[in-house]
Amino acid sequence: MLPRKRIPTHPGAILSEEFLKPLELTQVALAEHLGIPIQRVNELVRGKRGVTPETAWLLAGAFATTPEYWLNLQANHDLAKARPSRRVRQLSATA
Repeated sequence: MLPRKRIPTHPGAILSEEFLKPLELTQVALAEHLGIPIQRVNELVRGKRGVTPETAWLLAGAFATTPEYWLNLQANHDLAKARPSRRVRQLSATA
C-alpha cells in the first residue's frame, strides 16, 4: 500500500537519479545537448523549477521517453503539494 501523505518525487530528482547518473551525464552536458541554460537544468534538478511543456519535449527527445512522462511527474508532485488541509463538501443540485 502506498503512503497517502507522501509527496511524489520531484521530476528533477528523477532526472538526476534515473537518467543523468546512470548515463554519467553532467548537468552542463545535458544543458548543452538540449541547447538551454545550465541554470535551467540545475534549478530543475534541485527542485527549484518545474518541468514546463517545452522542457518535457526536450527531455523526451533526449531520453527516449514521452513529454507526458515528464509532465505527469510534475503534475503528481504539484497536486500533492497543493492538497488543501480541509475537505470541501460536494455540491448537489436542488430541486
